[in-house]
Amino acid sequence: MARCLIGCGSNLGRPRQHLADALDLLRTMPGVTLLAASRPRETRAVGGPPGQGTVLNGAVLVDTELSPDDVLGMLTAIENTLHRERTERWGPRTIDLDLLLYDNAAFDRDGLTVPHPRMTTRRFVLEPCVEIAPDFIHPLAGCTVRELLDNISRPHPHVAVIGVPGSGAPEVAAHVADTLLARLLHAPAAVPTPDDRPDYARRWEKSLAASAAAVSAETWPQDPHGTVADFWLDTFLVAAEERLPEADATFARIAGNAVTPNVGILLVASAAELEERLAFRQRRPAPQTDTFADLSATTTALTEVTPAGTAGTVRTLVSLQERLRRRLLSPRNDAPGRPKSVVVVEADDLGQAMGEAVAAVEAMV
Repeated sequence: MARCLIGCGSNLGRPRQHLADALDLLRTMPGVTLLAASRPRETRAVGGPPGQGTVLNGAVLVDTELSPDDVLGMLTAIENTLHRERTERWGPRTIDLDLLLYDNAAFDRDGLTVPHPRMTTRRFVLEPCVEIAPDFIHPLAGCTVRELLDNISRPHPHVAVIGVPGSGAPEVAAHVADTLLARLLHAPAAVPTPDDRPDYARRWEKSLAASAAAVSAETWPQDPHGTVADFWLDTFLVAAEERLPEADATFARIAGNAVTPNVGILLVASAAELEERLAFRQRRPAPQTDTFADLSATTTALTEVTPAGTAGTVRTLVSLQERLRRRLLSPRNDAPGRPKSVVVVEADDLGQAMGEAVAAVEAMV
């Protein structure tokens, strides 16, 4: 038997009746035992098309003999029975059933990602989960759902928009901060990409010190608006892990008093898109545009030491991006600077990435 948390939502027709009907259908499913259901909560719709009605949200705790894929199939069958129509992403629906957690399983494959990839910043998901299963462990965050709710309820939340140069982190962070009236914190210094120049360690340490000072706990504000930063200190560690054997000790000494982000939004861009943005920066110098300006200094340094030129630069950025993903999403990663709540956003379409990042942060409220 596996224990599962399932999220429920409705904002079309008779939402309260739709949720009740979904529970009744769950009770009749073979191989499923309904253990608890939260009370429904009315919340505003987050993301998706404007003008939607409020959403009635809840959560259900079940034991099941079904595999994760079979649970997904069962939930889809219940949605179809209750006339769920999928016309637009995050649009209004008669019923929405999401597999949030399945024991301690953690995987991402076509059609199914467990744990649910956006649950850790969604108050409308976490509150009903805490009501019925506060001690259920989220295997990637390595903490309980109660701790996840506490994490997004801090007096001055810190959101880090994380990405390699060219991913759009400065642009997305600025848009999120403007939309939510939050404090915007730009990276004081670029992360030196590993190279063979003899002064690499000195440059790396100097940039780390400047960035760590910007997020020092000693000067961190306590107002309710929050901070959105376009950098994450652990990127320094990830970038230097193959180049500086002493990086961990130096990092702990310099960044030991830094504020850990509550939420990390990881922007992931394809190699083709990074190459196109790099070409754009080479055609448009800084005085003409500041879009993807973070590519300029980094790629200049890389092309000086990478024989393959642009192709080698892109490979270096893609490798760093993948290592950032692993550091943020490895199960039960106890890295002290890692945010508990992580959302991955595809960044090839910058406008869409901005919208998804805003939705992730708005859902915290």
